[in-house]
Amino acid sequence: MSLTTALFTGLTGMDVHTKSLDVIGNNITNVNTVGFKGSRAVFETQLSANLGAGSAPSGNSGGTNPSQIGLGVKFSGVQRNLNNGAIQPTGTTTDLALEGGGFFILDLNGAPAYTRDGSFRLDSDKNLVASNGGIVQGFGIDENFNITPGVVGPMNIPVGTLTIAEATRNVTFAGNLNASGAVAVNGSLTTTQAIEHVDGITPITGASALTDLSNVGAGVALFATGNVITVSGAEKGGKALGTFSFEVGPAVTGTADTAGTTLNQFMQFLDDALGINEDPSIGDGAGTTFNTGTGMIEVAGNFGSFNDLNLQTADLVSTGATSQPLVFSKQSSADGESVRTTFQVYDSLGTPLTLDVAAVLVGKNSTGTQWRYFAESIDDTDLSRVLETTPGVGGTGILSFDTFGEIASVTNQTLIIDRTNTGAVDPLTVTLNFTNGSDSVRALTDTQSSLAAISQDGSPVGKLDTFSIGESGVITGAFTNGLSRTLGQVALATFANPEGLLDAGSNTFVAGPNSGLAVEVEPQTFGAGRIISGALELSNVDLSQEFVNLITTSTGFSASSRVITTSDQLIQQLLSIAR
Repeated sequence: MSLTTALFTGLTGMDVHTKSLDVIGNNITNVNTVGFKGSRAVFETQLSANLGAGSAPSGNSGGTNPSQIGLGVKFSGVQRNLNNGAIQPTGTTTDLALEGGGFFILDLNGAPAYTRDGSFRLDSDKNLVASNGGIVQGFGIDENFNITPGVVGPMNIPVGTLTIAEATRNVTFAGNLNASGAVAVNGSLTTTQAIEHVDGITPITGASALTDLSNVGAGVALFATGNVITVSGAEKGGKALGTFSFEVGPAVTGTADTAGTTLNQFMQFLDDALGINEDPSIGDGAGTTFNTGTGMIEVAGNFGSFNDLNLQTADLVSTGATSQPLVFSKQSSADGESVRTTFQVYDSLGTPLTLDVAAVLVGKNSTGTQWRYFAESIDDTDLSRVLETTPGVGGTGILSFDTFGEIASVTNQTLIIDRTNTGAVDPLTVTLNFTNGSDSVRALTDTQSSLAAISQDGSPVGKLDTFSIGESGVITGAFTNGLSRTLGQVALATFANPEGLLDAGSNTFVAGPNSGLAVEVEPQTFGAGRIISGALELSNVDLSQEFVNLITTSTGFSASSRVITTSDQLIQQLLSIAR
């Protein structure tokens, strides 16, 4: 074999060590590149010259080994080290580090790309983007802020622009209803002075027109067509009920007392304005009626001290009247242990609505105590402040407590609040929850009853203020109205052979022939690993190891060059002999 073979053998050594130096140099220069994965050069032997294949042992001699002379080294490839790098906290919410085998998914110029570099920011469209402009991909949400896994899309986080309001669906109560209180028996009763037909002869009925009514002996109509009757300043249980108005309509010629605005309609107006619940199942005889025997309008309130009505003469006025049209006189007060709480709920547009709920002790027996609740709202749009539990049924129900003061049963827990012509979802349905673990309403002996709405799940309009990203990649937004809602979930990609990915530059990879297809998964599944927000994954290059590799590579290159030098010297000696 000629000496020139050694020359080429040395050349192969210099060549592969040059490539190795390129790999090491790339590792060292990327020692501070976020998410960088170091590599190493891999060598393998080239062909060998076979001087002899060797022989097998025989009966007379032993076997011989093959005689081969290697013809150098060749560059086998580059192996990427995919071990996790160190995690460095940054405190920036959009910085994401990966701890596991997954890759962030980017939409880079319309094509998928994959990266371990989680130094993300929000662009002007509020999309989460990488430093190279790639848009971070993830799973979106539906109209109820539930994640919809499947097809990935841009992660949009509209801080400062997204606004939401939440309709109330549930209200939770807590408190104690005094089981030793007095059982309610009577409601309040207020009467007017006696009235009669303006002619003093015709009997008054509920169908009589308001324009035909007069105080007894006066002979002058109390109301005229077009008068606006206003109730303002009336109180229930010490709470002002607001202002309500009612317009007197005209009578139709030829129909006498049966046309125009009738006494029945006026009495229904009083029921609505005063929040009197006329549900016959209550059994308290509440409601506004006309007593034909006394000629008086009688206003009977619901029982319970917090349902006690206080209606004064000055609380009802009529336009065009020179004096108070009706004189009220309170005959009796409501009795019975009761308590009331006032709170706000919200419709689908975030409009605040005021609700009143009063609880009245209505019974005691060997099984426990029974309380009736009454619900009303001045913001109900069906002209009556009394709410409904089902269409046509008043907003009232029974809370039954056992002998230990725990709730045994509740009836009619769902309230209907009419929102006609408000632009909001109509009606608003709210469930009253009187049982909620340790916060449940109880009925134990106390000095007085207490009841409070401790929570409700609605809210007024709020703007997305801040957000956070959890280990599972779920993006949670915090709104100025106190709500927290899911905004999406960062997706990750896994590969059957991640070392087969092709480096596309800019800290990104693309799928290669030997990487397998990308599998888009949720973090913490299928080996994708977890996401750490407010941190970055550093380069996994071990600088001390690279310096050692640099020394050995330099030595290998020098030694290979020495083979060439020595071969050259031998050739020169041969040439000298020839001279």
